[in-house]
Amino acid sequence: MTMMLRRLRRVDCEPVEIELNGEAVLCDPAGVIVVPEHDLLVVSDLHLEKGAAFARRGMLLPPYDTAMTLALLESALERHRPKQVICLGDSFHDRHGAALMPAAFRETLTRLMAGRDWTWIAGNHDPEPPALIGGETRQERAVGGLVFRHEPTPAPRAGEIAGHLHPVARVSGGGRSTRGACFATDGSRLVMPSFGVTTGGLNVLDRAFHGLFRLEAAKAYVIGTSRIFAIGFAALARG
Repeated sequence: MTMMLRRLRRVDCEPVEIELNGEAVLCDPAGVIVVPEHDLLVVSDLHLEKGAAFARRGMLLPPYDTAMTLALLESALERHRPKQVICLGDSFHDRHGAALMPAAFRETLTRLMAGRDWTWIAGNHDPEPPALIGGETRQERAVGGLVFRHEPTPAPRAGEIAGHLHPVARVSGGGRSTRGACFATDGSRLVMPSFGVTTGGLNVLDRAFHGLFRLEAAKAYVIGTSRIFAIGFAALARG
């Protein structure tokens, strides 16, 4: 619950505006991005029903992940009131998650989707359209100068916004270090942080990110408790 309250308090932080392939994009401390020109909110890697998926395999996680993730998503939607929503894949932790979602959670999600143009991008965890839930499922979607997909394209692709890698950044100094979720970008493309409350993270200096960004321009927009910090990759630490 402490983690939940900490994340909810981030709404008091101001979003940071960046330009991506000619489009103004707001990196919001809730862990979503907003594209005001298109009245669009984008969220990545919800991993709904992760706890239930682990339980089916005999591994127990705290059973609150779906309720907390949906509450945080509702808070972001209430704050920005977008007409369009794109979920960048791995919205459900496995291909059974949507079909087996408890009715109470399904009703909450249906309510959040109501009246909005809602797109599910297929992910590696959920490659098929979510069962018994509305919205449109695509492999990728283009809006203005931006292209939304789950996994980043290995080759340079201007305007691409992806998820999948769960980027985090570590900053060290004065004998101390801190690690936080971040938006990773070089001004041409962007990789979004994971939104789900029980998902881990991968350091942006990991080899999985190699080749995605122009290193001289690459920055991590690290989500702190009071603001978002823009830090060049060269100033980051591994681990």
